[in-house]
Amino acid sequence: MTAVSAPARTSPQAPATLVRPRRALDWRLRFGALSLIWGFSFLLIKVGTGGYAPLQVTLGRLAFGTAMLLAAMAVKRERLPRGARTWAHLTVAAFLLNALPFSLFAYAELTIPSTLAGICNATSPLWGMALSVVALSEDRPTRLRVAGLGLGFLGVLTVLGAWQGFHGLDARGTTLALLASLSYPVGWIYLRRTLARTGSSALSMTGAQLLLATLQLAFVTPVFTSLPSHFPVVPLLATAALGALGTGLALLIQYGLVAEVGPTTAQMVTYFIPVIATAAGVAILGEPLSWSTPVGAAIVLAGAALTQARAKS
Repeated sequence: MTAVSAPARTSPQAPATLVRPRRALDWRLRFGALSLIWGFSFLLIKVGTGGYAPLQVTLGRLAFGTAMLLAAMAVKRERLPRGARTWAHLTVAAFLLNALPFSLFAYAELTIPSTLAGICNATSPLWGMALSVVALSEDRPTRLRVAGLGLGFLGVLTVLGAWQGFHGLDARGTTLALLASLSYPVGWIYLRRTLARTGSSALSMTGAQLLLATLQLAFVTPVFTSLPSHFPVVPLLATAALGALGTGLALLIQYGLVAEVGPTTAQMVTYFIPVIATAAGVAILGEPLSWSTPVGAAIVLAGAALTQARAKS
């Protein structure tokens, strides 16, 4: 549920060299489809956790997403990456980019609206810019990007209603959602520092990564949850859609966009996700919406856009 990481210059889930393929479907249509898929993912999480435990929703999401990517690999006759070192780093990446944030968002939406979760997700570029200053020596901040960082977090305070003392806010759920958004740039930076050049394709790397994340959740979930006594159909379908579409298909679309129009343009999908998540939550789930939510979200997105600005050479 994240867009392309600008500092990594490739997909956040798998940094690898992408070859520009020829596409029959215009990239703008695929861009719009990706925005819709990721925007509706927060609604699907909310529906899924209405019938199943958060870890069970996350496990189902990862399992369906992994199946989608492994099927794509089989069609393209690609193999999983080799090397113990690569798999060790992918294990860490699977936790930081998939198992952890997916689980945190699922737990967060037990107590906060899907609209707020979608807006929290948009803070990832802000966290990324702040962390890159410390972790990536070549990615130095400019005044414009620092201003964007400050503006973005001002937007977060607006969304949360800081001037009202955060009245009515579920602190635990909001904190979990913000930690989930923080986990993504931590994972991007880790990948950039450890697996920037592996020789494997993005599809192969991410297929392996999702497989590892699925195994991680398959080990943890039975320990902390019990097998459901019944299987509600709608939450099950929501979980399946979340995995097959929101994880598997979305990543396949993302790869094509990065290869065709580059990471800078592809990452713009980040700025549409909270808009769609908010619209879906209000229109379909009937979630409440105060003036501070869209205003704060607009400020967050403006700040996030500024943090991605690059100095002119």
